[in-house]
Amino acid sequence: MAQIEIYTSPLCGFCHAAKRLLDSKGASFQETDVQRNPGEKATMIQRANGGRTVPQIFINGQHIGGCDDLYDLERAGKLDPLLAA
Repeated sequence: MAQIEIYTSPLCGFCHAAKRLLDSKGASFQETDVQRNPGEKATMIQRANGGRTVPQIFINGQHIGGCDDLYDLERAGKLDPLLAA
């Protein structure tokens, strides 16, 4: 199963949508709340090539992007192969 990391904040609807999609796939993920752990936001921004909004999603160390990018992968049929890797 793929290693999935997602940077989130509690009141972010896009974060909840991304997590719902991953949950529906049976994918487990490591979640980092950048609101509770503000020091992690700098790490997120660096890893996401300047991306400052949440969620920021990584699968097997590869930056996927945000919620829209995750759903784009799903619609294109490319998410399941990434999750299976």
